[in-house]
This record gives sequence, C-alpha cells and structure tokens, in this order.
Amino acid sequence: MKTHSEAAEIFNKDFDRTTWHDETLYFVRQKRDKAAFQIKDWELLRETASSIKNNVLSNMHDYLLQFEENAIKNGIKIHWAADAKEHNEIVYGIISEYYKGEIPVDTFKGMVKSKSMLTEECHMNEFLAEKGIEVIDTDLGERIVQLAEEPPSHIVMPCIHWKKEEIGELFHKHLGTEKGNKDPQYLTEAARQHLRDKFLTRPIALTGVNFAVAETGEFVVCTNEGNADMGAHLADIHIASMGFEKIIPQKKHLGVFLRLLARSATGQPITTYSSHFKKPREGQQMHIVIVDNGRSTQLGREDFRNSLKCIRCAACFNTCPVYRRSGGHSYHNAVAGPIGSILAPNLDMRANADLPFASTLCGSCSNVCPVKIDIHQQLYKWRQVLVQEGYAPASKTLAMKGMSTVLSNPGIFKFSGKVGRMLMDKLPFLVNNNMNPWYKQREMPEPPEESFRDWYKKNRKK
Repeated sequence: MKTHSEAAEIFNKDFDRTTWHDETLYFVRQKRDKAAFQIKDWELLRETASSIKNNVLSNMHDYLLQFEENAIKNGIKIHWAADAKEHNEIVYGIISEYYKGEIPVDTFKGMVKSKSMLTEECHMNEFLAEKGIEVIDTDLGERIVQLAEEPPSHIVMPCIHWKKEEIGELFHKHLGTEKGNKDPQYLTEAARQHLRDKFLTRPIALTGVNFAVAETGEFVVCTNEGNADMGAHLADIHIASMGFEKIIPQKKHLGVFLRLLARSATGQPITTYSSHFKKPREGQQMHIVIVDNGRSTQLGREDFRNSLKCIRCAACFNTCPVYRRSGGHSYHNAVAGPIGSILAPNLDMRANADLPFASTLCGSCSNVCPVKIDIHQQLYKWRQVLVQEGYAPASKTLAMKGMSTVLSNPGIFKFSGKVGRMLMDKLPFLVNNNMNPWYKQREMPEPPEESFRDWYKKNRKK
C-alpha cells in the first residue's frame, strides 16, 4: 500500500486533472458558503447541531437501546455488529435466510445498494462477491467507479476524479453506449435505463442511514437521485447499514440536521429526497445492522470522540487544500479527507499513521464543519499520539529532533541560516534536486541577502 504522499505524487503527475479537481471542489465549497450565508442563524444552527451531538455522545448507550426498542415495535429487525466482519456475515445471513440457506444460481438476482460509506468501510461488496452474490451500486457516481473497479474517492461525489470523456468510454465498454459520446444527459439516461432493470429484478436492497431517530425508531436516508427509494420500495428485503453514531434523540432534531447537511455538502437547500423509513410494508422484511467497528474505542478517546459527530457532508473535503490537490484515493481508506484522517488511525494506527500528517493544519476544515468538529486540532493531536506510540517514520523522527536542536539554540540557528543561504546562492544544485521533496512540486525561493535578524539589527533604530 502506498502512503498518502506517494499516492498524491502519482495523482499530481496529471497536471490538468489535478487543477480541475482542485477548482471543481473549491467551486462546491463556494456554493456551500453562499447557501450558508442565506440563513441568518447559520452559526446558531451549527451550535445547536453540535450540542445535540454532544448529548448523544454522552448518552449513546441509552439512545441506542431506545432506538432498538422503538424500531422493534415498528416491525424492524435489529442486528448488532461488533466489527466489519460481523456486519458482512449478518448481511450474508439475511440473504441466505431469504433463500432458505441456499442460493440457486439460476434464480438469484443479486442485490441493489444505494450509497453507504459504512459498507465501503466494511468491504462488503468484496465479501459478498466471494460468496457469489452480485452487489449493484445504484448511485450514479458509485456505479461509475464500480464499473471501473475502483473505490469512491469522495463520500458525496464518488467519481469527482473522472472526466466526462472517460465516463463516456467506460459506458461504451460496459453499457454499449455510442463511442465518443460524452454528453452528460445522454450518459445519465444510459445509466438510468441500465439500472432500471436492476431495481426491478433484484429482490434485496441495501441502503445507508443518514439519521436514526431514537424517539420513533425510524431512520432517514438522503439522496439526490431517488435510488435508495427505488431499491427499498421494490425489494422484498430492505437492509439498512448504520454506524451507531447516526443516532439523534428526537424527530424534531431532523429539522436542524437536514438544513445543515445538503447546504454543507453541495450548496443545496435540502437533498432532493429525504426519505423516512419507519416500518416495512406488508410482506416486506426490514433489517437494520448497527455497527461498532472501532467506534466505541473512538468514543472512549477524549481527544477524538468529537469525530463521531460527523454527518458525512464532506464539506471538509471540499475546502481542504491538501485533499483538493492530492485526490481521494491517496488516503487509502473508505473515508478520505480531513475527517477520514482522524477516523482511520483509530481503526489501525500503523496502517494509517501517514494520514494526520497530510494536512496544513490551516483550520479551514473546522471552520466549515456543520457540527463544529475540531478537525484540525484532532489532526495535530493524532500526530502527537502517533509519534509517542512509535508509528512515525524513523527519518521524520530524526529530522524533527534535528530541527528541535537547531531551533532551540540561537547560535546554531544563526549559523545554519547563513550556511543555507550560501548554499542556495553558490551551489543551488545541492537544494534544487529530486532528493528535496519540497522541490519536486515547487520552485525554490531566491535566497535573501541577509537574515531577518541581521536586517532588524541594522534598521530597528530608523
């Protein structure tokens, strides 16, 4: 597995792609700002949402049990999964039970799935494929990357790294569309016709969960394409995969979160479809799989528990200068970007030790977060934890110790600055080469004639 910097370096080799990826995401960030500023009490909304989530984190056990009790009363079957493996086995068990323990090859039609980052986190598609079960992603962006055999690079816009010309070629290969046709309307219609058959012939549908209401035992799924509704309403079995942090206490609180979610994600006033599921229709089964998978550990980490307030809007992705220039796949996790960089180390510190360092700590992510997660501060705290636990690269640890020595000693600092300026002026090739990671993507500045300290000594009395 490549580290973030190694994968980002590959992404940056395509200058044009990197540039429009950066510009497109920042355009979405600007849409978010316009949508937010149209609401007089935007900051009050954020503060209210943050307070509700704080209450949930402090009373998670009680709210989960209340939700379970009310959901069961509504006729929903509740399952609890400690980790990704158990989640996948529960889903497979529900499918197997539907076919009485056996899945006849000639009758099984597979499963349709709307967007669910939790199933990406659990690698459910791959697990079910090994069991002979085809999972069809029905979100358009998710279907594009699924046909390309890639994971999504963004939690709201899964194929943001793809150009329409490339999608045209992909659809020509897999869906038989006209070669060279890159018209978005034509390609969308082709996808619609392709997926319609899947909705009509797959007896099982899986959705994610955006919000689960403890008071009523219902859950809400937000989409812009209506694919979750198509799958859930036509299927004999509706499975909803839910991280336990999706709980909110009361139905009235939905008014707060639904106003924040779409505005933060895409600059819309509200998602096109905000669908409430409370009970299965007659003859249908409805299952909710409530998943831990490291969330309890994160809940117990005082410095990092606030990350569980995340409502998966991706506002932090769209504003982050590092994400915009490095691409989502450089984060090697289901959830990329700043929020992913504080969630992933909780799952595996060693494998994800590079991610908290993939940040400028500029604080823009925290500024746009609709539930006021202190993202940049948690990134900084993770860096400290990872270094203390011995997961930082030895070269970086040695370099930091060297910098500490230089910066804490005025004499050494002054001497080092003088040597550095001389080398950059007289022997620039010692700095301007591929051994210097900074030089790979940037032009080195012209060396100053003197240090600021020397300039200040000469000019402070003037």
